[in-house]
Amino acid sequence: MHLPSKGHPFIYIVVVFGALTLWTQSCYKEVFTTNSGDHLRFSLDTLRFDTVFTTIGSATRSFKVFNDASLPIRIESIKIKSGANSVFRLNVDGVSAPKKELTNIEIGAKDSIYVFLEVTIQPNASLSVSPFVISDQIDFSTNGNNQIVHLEAWGQNANYIPSRYGNGQLALLSCNLQDETWSDPKPYVIYGVLFIDSCNLHIPAGARIYVHGGLVRTKEDIYNDGIIYVLPHGRLSVEGTVERPVTFTTDRLEKELKDEWGAWAGIRIGQGSTGSKISNAVIRNAFVGVYADSASDVTLRNTRIYNTASSGLIGVHARVVAENCLFYNNGSHGIQFAYGGAYRVDYCTVASYEGDGEGISLNNALVRDPEKGLVSVFPLVANVNNSIFYGSGKDEINLTDLNPKEPLYFQTSFTNCYIKAEELLTAKNYPKFFEICTGCIQAKSKDTVFLNVSKQDFRLDTMSIAGNKAKPLNNVPFDILGVKRDVVTPDMGCYELKK
Repeated sequence: MHLPSKGHPFIYIVVVFGALTLWTQSCYKEVFTTNSGDHLRFSLDTLRFDTVFTTIGSATRSFKVFNDASLPIRIESIKIKSGANSVFRLNVDGVSAPKKELTNIEIGAKDSIYVFLEVTIQPNASLSVSPFVISDQIDFSTNGNNQIVHLEAWGQNANYIPSRYGNGQLALLSCNLQDETWSDPKPYVIYGVLFIDSCNLHIPAGARIYVHGGLVRTKEDIYNDGIIYVLPHGRLSVEGTVERPVTFTTDRLEKELKDEWGAWAGIRIGQGSTGSKISNAVIRNAFVGVYADSASDVTLRNTRIYNTASSGLIGVHARVVAENCLFYNNGSHGIQFAYGGAYRVDYCTVASYEGDGEGISLNNALVRDPEKGLVSVFPLVANVNNSIFYGSGKDEINLTDLNPKEPLYFQTSFTNCYIKAEELLTAKNYPKFFEICTGCIQAKSKDTVFLNVSKQDFRLDTMSIAGNKAKPLNNVPFDILGVKRDVVTPDMGCYELKK
């Protein structure tokens, strides 16, 4: 092999070219866009793991992240919001993130990367470990922009009604005027608004009904999602027992949300629907527990309604019977009957220590146009017996009669009740209320009533002033816990002291 001799021009060219190449490589620095207007683009906005697992299992899903800019882009951080506690695991283009975060991820101009997520589910574990919906999100920080991709997985084996994609949607349950029974031992999770029509829906003892709520925005309206709505030809038959009540609550089961008010909309008995019965149920965390609309009827027995953002039980121009029921932690009234109707309340306890409204409110009017002062009035008949209305307000009863010249438009009867009232007794209201309230007791601040208010235990104290003050009612021989009532001197409220 022949080599050029020393000083040959070829050597000079090679040396200069090599030096120039090294200098160019050492000085070159890739330029990234820093324009805050250059956003990332994602192939989806929510990554769902839509398999309901029957055994412990894992699943992997992915999505793409696009850089539409004409320059490369550097993502400062990609992380799972809940961090180390998340059930989701993150991988970006083959690089795993054991601490649920990766930094300084680069995407070339007009290029993309893959983001992989894996989740392991324990569908048969307790709800505290494996709730129905497991939600999280991936946060992307780029050039001062924060962008999000939502993560959603279903963790619990359940019956999803109508499906796991029903939030914000309307669904119809119909069985051709026959009966349907939700007898599956797995929980039922309702998404969106479930209309019951041409069907008698039986919910047997021990059933667990979880409802997915939240605000829904449409072009016409904004409303609370998560409604069980009984139409005129529908009927709801809740058939719990003392030992195995039926539970209606939110599907948000995080510890910090267990006492949340208004997480779902509630149960609504629609106009003209008749024959619905709710026995031995627990209804909690709703906006309104049970709402009976115009010309409808419903009977509640041995039922607890609490942690509602508004009233526990509402009847509007309806027919409602409530026996042995407990209402507490209601944002407005425990019981609210408006625009007339026919109502009977026996052996109920309304413990009104939260919210702004009285324990019970009765009126015979409906304001149709506040600006024009248009009000409609309809006759109200209400019989309230052996019940307790007590709490932190000055008054735990509100009576509003907007047609005082017609006595038949406001017929109220209270017998053997324990009631806290102060302003109700002023000259402009009902100063003689306790004269016509047969066997009633006006509450005083020094009275001993409940066992332990701070622990929300509204059983009667052994020294309760409401003990032995009721009158027997043949239609209610037992209390909310199945304790037999004294046949001569039973106790007021939904609890009977064991004697």
